[in-house]
Amino acid sequence: MSKHLLVAAIDFGATYSSWAFSFKHEYDSDPTSVSAKQWQGRESQKGPTSVLINPDGKTLDSFGFDAESKYADLIEKEEHNDWYFFRRFKMKLWNQKLIRNSLLEDENGRKLMARTVFALSIKFLKDDLWDVANDRIADAVLQKEIHWVLTVPAIWDNAAKQFMREAAEEAGIKLDMLSIVLEPEAASLFCRHLPVDPRSTLLESLRAGKQYLVLDAGGETVDITVHEVTPSGDVKELYKASGGAWGGTKVDDSFEEFLACLTDKTVVNKFKDYHLDDYQDLLRRFEVKKRNIDPDKDSKVFISMPLSFFTTVNELLNKDFKEVVDHSSYSKLVSLSGNRLKMDPAVARNFFKDSIDSTIEHVKDVLQKRENRGVEEILMVGGFSESKMLNKAVKQAFPGLKMIVPNEAGLAVLKGAVVFGHETKGITERISKYTYGITKASRFDSSKHPESAKFTDTQGVDRCKNFFDKHIIAGQSLKVGEAQSVKEYFTTPIHTSTFTITVYATKSKTPILVDDPGCRQVGKYIIPMAGTGAGRVVLVRMIFRGTEIDVECTEIATGNVSHINIDFLS
Repeated sequence: MSKHLLVAAIDFGATYSSWAFSFKHEYDSDPTSVSAKQWQGRESQKGPTSVLINPDGKTLDSFGFDAESKYADLIEKEEHNDWYFFRRFKMKLWNQKLIRNSLLEDENGRKLMARTVFALSIKFLKDDLWDVANDRIADAVLQKEIHWVLTVPAIWDNAAKQFMREAAEEAGIKLDMLSIVLEPEAASLFCRHLPVDPRSTLLESLRAGKQYLVLDAGGETVDITVHEVTPSGDVKELYKASGGAWGGTKVDDSFEEFLACLTDKTVVNKFKDYHLDDYQDLLRRFEVKKRNIDPDKDSKVFISMPLSFFTTVNELLNKDFKEVVDHSSYSKLVSLSGNRLKMDPAVARNFFKDSIDSTIEHVKDVLQKRENRGVEEILMVGGFSESKMLNKAVKQAFPGLKMIVPNEAGLAVLKGAVVFGHETKGITERISKYTYGITKASRFDSSKHPESAKFTDTQGVDRCKNFFDKHIIAGQSLKVGEAQSVKEYFTTPIHTSTFTITVYATKSKTPILVDDPGCRQVGKYIIPMAGTGAGRVVLVRMIFRGTEIDVECTEIATGNVSHINIDFLS
């Protein structure tokens, strides 16, 4: 990393995205000194993850606020049907069967290659960062001196991480200049350098052996991990990352459902389809409002409604909005004052219920695990962590734990990704989500192997066909940069000048055969061998390289080393 003069990070979020960077000399003097994008004309360091692609389906027109405004204009002119507009599309990668040719459906029901949409978005952010950084440094840094970091949710599987890596490559980022960082880990690294009181930083307050839970509450997801401080001051993951789609947009969804209940679902759908600009503006207003909805205050909550919503209600229901509100099931709790919707605080608080309940229940479940019973603190990061509703709910649910919410909770992931680029060894251990192994013909054991897999080899030895020879077990702690297992594999007489190593992965801890349910082939390599005959040896080592596994095969006789490409997208 010493030759990288600049670390550039892209936080490609489900709801909002941005970039940030810092120079090595800046990091050396103050790790929290990070330059982040300022969206032109907006008081925001993050823009909406919205992308408008030209009718050719290959080139980008605009991203962020500009994409939303341009598409709204196209709708108004009724010229939008040939364009591709995607918003909040990142979560399509979660809990989906991903392949390289996976398609994404846009807001108009048209489909494009998912990788094209992601690659164009990443390229916009990459090029935008480079333009700003280059203006500041006047060509003092070359592209090859930049190390790029891309954030991904911790709850994503390996296929989704690989998909993002390949999309970044298509966007023009060389793979050897790219690191993938898990969002809560990035936030944790950044927060360790922030002051928690006038005398110390979080890093200094977390002594060796201390355990803390990272609650990363973002736009779409809530990611939860548990870390422990090592004697060297770095951190290791104690419990595999988990979570769900309970972020801030779940509150937005509840607000939208409330509007549909107040009026009618057809009203909300038409308002979205024909007045997209006003719909997006309403959500932005609600975004500001929901951060200030307070569980301890009984004051009414006001939100200004666009004029187009009033006209849509009138067009579809033949009534004015006030009349609809006054005759709704919310008539005693909600009223209209001019163009402002006035809500009883109980109504506004209810928008948070599903999100908060799911988050609290999951954190309780994580903390009850044996390995997490030493947790002393909860570190809350992500934009939704700034919500007073979520803050109080966490405090009430876990009164025995200290809660830390940094001032820059919403930017902790973005800026932490930059810190990670400068100190990639800050995370020393992670928990494997998968069991990895090699297929082999093991000697048959009737107490362990199914009779259906039994066969007799040419030497008259009973063997188990397609045996899953485990190297790494799901839930195992993996030390970054170290070989997790080393095993020898011997050629048999049927092997001539080559030997095939095939790698499998599964979320099960106890696979027997590689064709058990849930097992999938993730790598295969045919190794050229010296000589012929049985008994030649190949040494297989599985090495954890941060967020991915490297399978290294060494032919003992020659010392030749091969590496198997692990592919979760095939």
